[in-house]
Amino acid sequence: MAGTRITNIQSAAKQSPKIQPPQRSSAALEAVQIRKKSSQSSGDRLSQSKSMVLQESDLPPKPISRHRRNQSQHNVVIPGSGASVLEPFVGLKGEHLNVTKISESGKKQRKNWTVMWSVLTTDQLLFYKEKQHESSQKTSKTDVVHLCGAIIEWTTEKSSRKNVFQITTNTGSEYLLQTDCYSTAGQWYDAIRKSVDSSTKSDGGFSLRRSNSTDFLPRHSSLPGHGSASPSSKQRNPVHRRSINMFGSSKLKHSTSDSADKNGVKNRLKKFIIRRPSMKTLQEKGLIKDRVFGCHLLTLCEREGNTVPRFVQICVDAVDKRGMEVDGIYRVSGNLATIQKLRFVVDQEEELDLDQGQWEDIHVVTGALKMFFRELPEPLFPFRFFQLFVDAVKIKESKQKVQAVKKLIQEMPKPNKDTMKLLFSHLHRVLAFSRKNLMSTQGIGIVFGPTLMWPELDAGNMAVNMVYQNQIVEFILIESREIFNLDTK
Repeated sequence: MAGTRITNIQSAAKQSPKIQPPQRSSAALEAVQIRKKSSQSSGDRLSQSKSMVLQESDLPPKPISRHRRNQSQHNVVIPGSGASVLEPFVGLKGEHLNVTKISESGKKQRKNWTVMWSVLTTDQLLFYKEKQHESSQKTSKTDVVHLCGAIIEWTTEKSSRKNVFQITTNTGSEYLLQTDCYSTAGQWYDAIRKSVDSSTKSDGGFSLRRSNSTDFLPRHSSLPGHGSASPSSKQRNPVHRRSINMFGSSKLKHSTSDSADKNGVKNRLKKFIIRRPSMKTLQEKGLIKDRVFGCHLLTLCEREGNTVPRFVQICVDAVDKRGMEVDGIYRVSGNLATIQKLRFVVDQEEELDLDQGQWEDIHVVTGALKMFFRELPEPLFPFRFFQLFVDAVKIKESKQKVQAVKKLIQEMPKPNKDTMKLLFSHLHRVLAFSRKNLMSTQGIGIVFGPTLMWPELDAGNMAVNMVYQNQIVEFILIESREIFNLDTK
């Protein structure tokens, strides 16, 4: 009897060479024939195939491929049964996994994680809303993922959860699967990857296909079967797939690894930096204009051919003309947006007329003037004179103090000295209208102390420095006639 069965199996194998996989043992062939010829129910065939495969110790863990693909390339059909049969993956039971579909045939979908009962077959991944039992008909599945030609890879960019891997079908649908258990995620990744490999190889190397198209794209060597099975390694394909646009030919032509992209950008930046023209060349060509705000006082005066910046002279004249009796002049702040607009006009060397309506607020003019002095690379009182002025203002005898301060000012560069003389003579006139503008020597000292002088390194106490700054400016303002010889002008 056993000899007759073996003879029948061998004759059947010769008649159907496509069914017989290479290098199969006799027990494996017997299992295939029993599943084909038996007239028992699908549940009995399943139990028989399981028992016979598990009893054979020398068989590889990969399940026997029994499917035949029709024109639609989606159904699993066993000849003679007349119905499609889906068999669970051998060695992996159904389990609850967190699942979300982020793309459907090329159209992005909102990420919505759902706990699904997941069942893996030889070439499909089934998702159910509820746990399925062996006795159930399994008619409540909500989604079917066809694994033939699919791509599976670990991902850390599509979700902030841990142990997440992505499945991209050949039609462009994308799924994310996740579980908090490290080992469970690794087992499912391995099992799905094996199903993808086996179903794809048995179908002759199923190629990637654009959604709703008959065009096929060649598979990449880094697709399923070449990645790591450990969720901790998180290895990804060299082609970085952020969206379904990866199926477009234009995307695939320009796709490179992240490291190659970074190296390319670095090389282009290096070439640009080496070839870029110098600042002097750009200035000579007129592409970059010299600024007024933020320019060194000596450089600005040399460029303008004067010892006092033109902008300072214009602002002082405007305040003398219409700001002497304004309440809180130099103390009240102007509109910052308008001040920045005035600064832009000055830096662009446009014709400046402070009598225009847009500059009618005198506090805008005074604010721009204070900003000019604050943004000097070196203050109006040069850095090397800071400590000298502090020592001079500490002198108790009044005449000696005046002579010490006057001597320091005379030692300054001419642009600093002439600009300081213009400014303090102007502030002295402002002080003459103190009853109307409510500005005192102490108030002007507080405003202009930190504006006109500061130490090069703030190594000391900032509060102490500020006290000396205010005292120096206040003292020069009070003794401006003697210090700058205003009476002999």
